[in-house]
Amino acid sequence: MTIRTATFADADAIWSIVEPILRAGETYALPRDWSRSDALSYWFSPDYEVFVAETDELVIGTYYLHANHRGGGAHVANCGYMTAPDSVGQGVATAMCQHSLRHAAARGFRAMQFNCVVSTNKRAVKLWRHLGFDVVGTIPHGFEHPIVGFVDTLVMHRSL
Repeated sequence: MTIRTATFADADAIWSIVEPILRAGETYALPRDWSRSDALSYWFSPDYEVFVAETDELVIGTYYLHANHRGGGAHVANCGYMTAPDSVGQGVATAMCQHSLRHAAARGFRAMQFNCVVSTNKRAVKLWRHLGFDVVGTIPHGFEHPIVGFVDTLVMHRSL
């Protein structure tokens, strides 16, 4: 697996990953009905660095990295990761997170924070904990899950 900077030539591959996750509405606090254009505009926001994970030139994951806040909070990074449905459970998210931690540190960030980890996303919570993130806050009923209703969201953080 290689991880490289994404280009707009990757838009179709990224959309094929993002769309089913958006439509499911179970892990990201983003509109489930976003168009391809809306989703890709968000994913390729001007302040984001976007990466893809690929194997045999097939894009199997994507993530973005940016400063969590501006000004006095600009030293803390934030990321969002998505893995292609056919590649879940194959270490793609682990590799992307490890890559993002190294890249963020190289860019001078001092920490990384995830602002809205849906508590029912057990796979992600377990992985982020394994990679050194701690839950530093819980937002009661911070996410409306389409199947189970209102669930907590977690703020997760780790120093770099």
